[in-house]
Amino acid sequence: MFTRIDHVGIACRDLDAAVAFYRSTYGFEVAHEEVNEEQGVREAMLRVSGTDDGGASYLQLLEPVRDDSPVAKFLDRHGEGVHHVAFGTGDVAGASAAVAGRGVRVLDAEPRPGSMGSRIAFLHPKDCGGVLTELVQAAGSGPDPEGS
Repeated sequence: MFTRIDHVGIACRDLDAAVAFYRSTYGFEVAHEEVNEEQGVREAMLRVSGTDDGGASYLQLLEPVRDDSPVAKFLDRHGEGVHHVAFGTGDVAGASAAVAGRGVRVLDAEPRPGSMGSRIAFLHPKDCGGVLTELVQAAGSGPDPEGS
């Protein structure tokens, strides 16, 4: 059902400074950058490694673009640091249903758009040992959500 750790989300107050740190300290480069208005963040995906299934693992650096975003609220409560972990899957809808069938609350009734054209769903942290967990289906993989 799950193929890899897709990414680890890290909340930060200054995206440019965080990118500079990960670049100079670990040699990671930005593979993708975007503003996700729905989630209220500016984000950078730093590629860590590739996997046998053609996917990759990333660090996702998240800077809030508005004070009411979930990441801004996280920063107010906890400060900078790990925000969530994301697992890759070839079928986010199927994986969400399977996990829900095991008693874990899925926060997204339907998978929604995520970074780099992916489809995502979040799981309730209280059902996942206190860890906000995201399920990610990479763009172009798995069942077509439009059914075409």
